[in-house]
Amino acid sequence: MWEITLKCNLACGHCGSRAGDARVDELSTAEALDLVHQLADIGIREVTLIGGEAFLRRDWLQIAQEITDCGMRCTMTTGGYGVTPVLAERMKRAGIETVSVSVDGLRQTHDRLRGRKGSWDFCLRTIEVLRDVGIYVGTNSQLNRWSAPEFPELYRVLRDAGFKAWQVQLTVPMGNAADDQALLLQPCELLDLYPMLGYLAERGVDEGVRVLAGNNIGYFGPYERRLRGQENMNEYSFWRGCQAGLQTLGIEADGAIKGCPSLPTRRYTGGNIRDRTLRDIVTETPELTFNETAGTKDATSHLWGFCKSCEFATLCRGGCNWTAHVFFDRRGNNPYCHHRALTRAARGERERVRQIEPATGLPFDNGVFELLVEDREAPWGADDPTRFEMDAIQWPAEWLLEDPGLPARLADERERSVAYYAARAAAPAPPAP
Repeated sequence: MWEITLKCNLACGHCGSRAGDARVDELSTAEALDLVHQLADIGIREVTLIGGEAFLRRDWLQIAQEITDCGMRCTMTTGGYGVTPVLAERMKRAGIETVSVSVDGLRQTHDRLRGRKGSWDFCLRTIEVLRDVGIYVGTNSQLNRWSAPEFPELYRVLRDAGFKAWQVQLTVPMGNAADDQALLLQPCELLDLYPMLGYLAERGVDEGVRVLAGNNIGYFGPYERRLRGQENMNEYSFWRGCQAGLQTLGIEADGAIKGCPSLPTRRYTGGNIRDRTLRDIVTETPELTFNETAGTKDATSHLWGFCKSCEFATLCRGGCNWTAHVFFDRRGNNPYCHHRALTRAARGERERVRQIEPATGLPFDNGVFELLVEDREAPWGADDPTRFEMDAIQWPAEWLLEDPGLPARLADERERSVAYYAARAAAPAPPAP
């Protein structure tokens, strides 16, 4: 994932990189093209161009063409504001194969999150102009308190627009999102979120829409295989740990190299291609190699809190490191975990997070949160007046006509999952071998 510029024409309230202006010292064209060759040399097979907004960089199609000419697949993620038919044709000629367009709710919510009125309508037009030139278009959406209630209606809109792939990801407190705690879902609210997501994923199998789990979705709850396996569910359809530095790289516009594009810059930058070769950074720096202990006895040494004692610790390794770090300024204890929320609920508990240190105001920054463990039925905290609940979910009217009991059935699924966890915890331990 290559951020080729931080310049952006939107002002997203959830933007982790605080995009807007270009970085002070972004790579020159010559430096960028040299980096393309270094990527090919170490065996990279796909490069996704991101920003900011990638097409605001003057030479971006030259970079895309070089990626294609070097035998790598070139894709792109965009906010979709400003893609014209002429630009779409040029993208196709440069070899861009797939574009993921960010759609973060229905019209009003999307425009509010994206900080620009009309951005919803423009991104839908972008989808059409890209399809018209033969570029495959997918979509991605952020899950937060503004967007989550609209997800069934958003699914219907995207399905009717012909989408076949929809990736969903939880908004976390990085960058601009660190400045607005009320936007974030609380860990205990995952109990109401996942029955809805599981239903959408199941419906998607029947209707030809792949609902794809992002890196901070799921973790060993009752919908894990449905969210990660889709129509190809099998015994290996589950989260298998952070892949930063193993299967992914993140590149910032000034040449900084991270194992994942979302990881905080200050803590996880292994080096800069202006100072070292890409191969050296990827293979020799601890910031890029910290996941190489996967599958060994040291794989869980960084875990703490709930994750340290979790039965899935060896497989999971604390879930998404980005998510854990931006909450607590260290990785290894991930509050956004469905298995964890169910375990707490089975004990009559819930978890909430509360910010105790603000973010710095720099790209990819984070503040610090404290974790509160409370009685599950306690009054909601006055420090967090908003709340996401299953009753707030907006279901398409035709779905409710087909299945009037749908909301009640999903609420029952939630409670049956909690009861299953409670019964399992109360069962006697198996005899020692």
